[in-house]
Amino acid sequence: MARAFSLLGLLRLRHAQQDQAAGRLAEANDRLRDAADRRLAAKRTLDDGPAQVTDAAMLSAIAASRASSRAMLAELDAVAARRRAEADEAQTAFGAARRAAIGLEKLEAAHAVEAAAEDLRTEQAALDEIAGQSWRVRQAEAAATAPPTSPTTPTTPTPGGAP
Repeated sequence: MARAFSLLGLLRLRHAQQDQAAGRLAEANDRLRDAADRRLAAKRTLDDGPAQVTDAAMLSAIAASRASSRAMLAELDAVAARRRAEADEAQTAFGAARRAAIGLEKLEAAHAVEAAAEDLRTEQAALDEIAGQSWRVRQAEAAATAPPTSPTTPTTPTPGGAP
């Protein structure tokens, strides 16, 4: 059995950090969308105005309303810019957390490949041992069941053909 990946605890920590960064990024993007929606709603409100001005008081009220709305739009633009900066920071933090996790994930994958190869080597060695043992047993059985051979002395012919 192969040993466990020694950096598994650190990898889990990096994944937790990545998940936290992803959560912060989602929240930042949600706040950015809310700011954009509020700005759009304020702009629509600014665009909706009375069709006809009937007197000077109404004209003054419309002018004041538009000035106030423009100030509110400027404030909403500042909020949206701040939220955009927060979303960019969250995206950067998420990218850094992801890069930190990717390096460890690659190490874990390499470890898994190495562990699998070690398991296969161990298994092959066991199979080779079993096969060698079986071959030795068969050789021993074959030698035990074969008829004994007596040592024969080679005969050398003598010159002249006489025995």
